[in-house]
Amino acid sequence: MTQQPVPDQRRPASDQRRPVNEERRPANHGPKAAARNRAALVVAAREIYAEQGLDAPLSAIARRAGVGQGVLYRHFPDRAAVTSAVLEENVREVEQAAAAEGASFAGVLGVLTWHLKESAAFIGLLHADGSDRRSGVRAHALALSRRVEGALRAHLPGDGGHRLAAADDLMLAVAMVSGAVTGPSREERERRALAAWRLLGVEVGPVRPFPG
Repeated sequence: MTQQPVPDQRRPASDQRRPVNEERRPANHGPKAAARNRAALVVAAREIYAEQGLDAPLSAIARRAGVGQGVLYRHFPDRAAVTSAVLEENVREVEQAAAAEGASFAGVLGVLTWHLKESAAFIGLLHADGSDRRSGVRAHALALSRRVEGALRAHLPGDGGHRLAAADDLMLAVAMVSGAVTGPSREERERRALAAWRLLGVEVGPVRPFPG
């Protein structure tokens, strides 16, 4: 009579049928990996849009983030979703700068100016008008633009004495400066932005991202 092999009682029967290499496969980190991938995609999109503009291929964003296009589409179903995520992050940094202890109008303007020289997408946001009729895109852009205005206006002198205190002057000045932010390099774009603010007689703090 042939003796049947005795199963390893320490392991479930289903595990005994698995190949050795499958048993050693790293655990799937699930939500943690998904969060890391999304963050990497937003950072990559900011960089790619700054270098190539809003028409940059989504495949370039996926490659920069080190993930496949399938991962990109799981987080962002279309180009509008990617752009919205990038702009949301930019606006959040401006708001954080405005909410920081000791914040000033010049300091918040410096953070805003950094985003202007870094991102063509951010400039597009601040020029939102009726020309883009895609579902939800214009409304979202206008809402974000109003948040930028609120962050800046919170630090204007309350007596209305600032040269940009009038109802439409603040965002008109931002739009004028953003229109001057052109050039092949970040240095050139920053130089032109600061020159435009000087022509408007407006003091700007250090041009840098919010360090929070």
